[in-house]
Amino acid sequence: MIPLADYHYVRDKLLHREEIALLDIREEAPHAEAHPLFAAQFSLTRLEVDAFTRLPNRSVAIVTLDDGEGLAETAARRLIKLGYTNVRCFDGGIQAWAAAGGELFRDVNVPSKSFGEFVEAHRHTPSLSAEEVQTLLETDDNVVVVDVRRFDEYQTMSIPRGVSVPGAELVMRVPELASDPSTRVIVNCAGRTRSIIGTQSLINAGLPNPVCALRNGTIGWTLAGQALDRGASRQFPQPSAETLRIANERARRVADRAGVKRCNLSEALSWRSDPGRTTYFFDPRTAQEYEQGHLPGFQWAPGGQLVQETEMMAPVRGARIVLADELGPRANMTASWLAQMAWDVVVIDGLSQRDLTERGSWRPSSPPLPDVRWVSPGECDRRLADTSPAMVVDFSPHAQYVRAHLPGACWAMRSNLDEALTDMSTVRLLIITAAEDAIAAYCAHELQAMLPAEVELRVLKGGLTAWKAAGKPVQEGVTRLLSPAIDRYRRPYEGTAVTPEAMQAYLDWEFGLVEQLRRDGSHHFRVI
Repeated sequence: MIPLADYHYVRDKLLHREEIALLDIREEAPHAEAHPLFAAQFSLTRLEVDAFTRLPNRSVAIVTLDDGEGLAETAARRLIKLGYTNVRCFDGGIQAWAAAGGELFRDVNVPSKSFGEFVEAHRHTPSLSAEEVQTLLETDDNVVVVDVRRFDEYQTMSIPRGVSVPGAELVMRVPELASDPSTRVIVNCAGRTRSIIGTQSLINAGLPNPVCALRNGTIGWTLAGQALDRGASRQFPQPSAETLRIANERARRVADRAGVKRCNLSEALSWRSDPGRTTYFFDPRTAQEYEQGHLPGFQWAPGGQLVQETEMMAPVRGARIVLADELGPRANMTASWLAQMAWDVVVIDGLSQRDLTERGSWRPSSPPLPDVRWVSPGECDRRLADTSPAMVVDFSPHAQYVRAHLPGACWAMRSNLDEALTDMSTVRLLIITAAEDAIAAYCAHELQAMLPAEVELRVLKGGLTAWKAAGKPVQEGVTRLLSPAIDRYRRPYEGTAVTPEAMQAYLDWEFGLVEQLRRDGSHHFRVI
């Protein structure tokens, strides 16, 4: 019998700043409809794949949450099987949280977005409307626009003349773009949060230039009827030695004001074996720098996105976060914001290039894969041609499935297997594929216990990537859905096919977050 937790158990942990992982096991779209402030979306589909990275301390207090579908109990059992020793299910799901007086929030990355509104409300972060910024761009050459989103977001749509400078890079890169103190710097994102935090970062660091946010970002620009650029590629310049020195001093002062803690490398590494504490180890530099060399065991988390998506990368509220940046500014500026968001954050001092001994992309720790029967692309093609009836089921994210999949493949979600099972039970051969072999293996292993013995089940090794590498044809669009496409919430600030009504509704929601924070009362946010 899995123990139950109620609203008071969770709230007491939050109010006393004790470690707790409140995991919303539902898919992202229903999660975005309503959830507690610090509930981290933790899809059942990826549970085994992500658990050891996102929940590194297996004795941490974990509470699984759903809306009464039974997903929370399934997730709890799987976490216990993985070795987690302090797991509870939230009694009554989302409705019980609300009935107990708990505040429910919409959208995703709500802790960070509400914090951004909290910062603006307290610091009155300067901003200009889209119309005012366009007038400046048309009449004044002494203006620099910096886009603080991820580079791929910037390429999708950007403000004319905008330069990509992801958030954590601002203090180190903007002085090269605006070396004249009279140059006006305008900071934008898609909506509000990252532009508020970016603008306030430059102000906090003491940049001498006039700095302001583009009010409401590309959403505000679009609602004003102004044209956005597509496919821009302007990126930040490299800083000079003097610029880097000044940026480091500025960032260090801001981090010190925010109460960021310090440690050396050996002390940080000793925390890995601390059984009583969850510690996350992040590298906030660029992807290129990370792949060229990073500290062993440190996960790449670009600083601006770490502040924007904290609950996704660090779902244990109350945990310790350690940041490593041998140059200094990215770690210190990122840490300054995390500290104001009430995280116990530590920056490693005294790092050098010699310490960055691990190369390549992040390699997460994960449990051994279940025993399944793999099939190569060539054998898969032959078996599908020779066996009838046969079916291919793709467990990749829905958006990836729509872009390309094996011809005739169906799409399903692991969290919806019971409903999708009827179609799979009628075939002789079932081929499972996914964007990651690990997810395909877990889905297949689960299906083995659910399907009739006469259904032959195979897993395509390497998924669609291997299939295309073997020269096999692919299909676009939706062939057939066995599950509702709810694995991702459609964000009103991403992409270009969003209605003005949805954009305005999103902005109206953001404007109300400060009042929701007040009613919730569990955040511990502060502003320097």
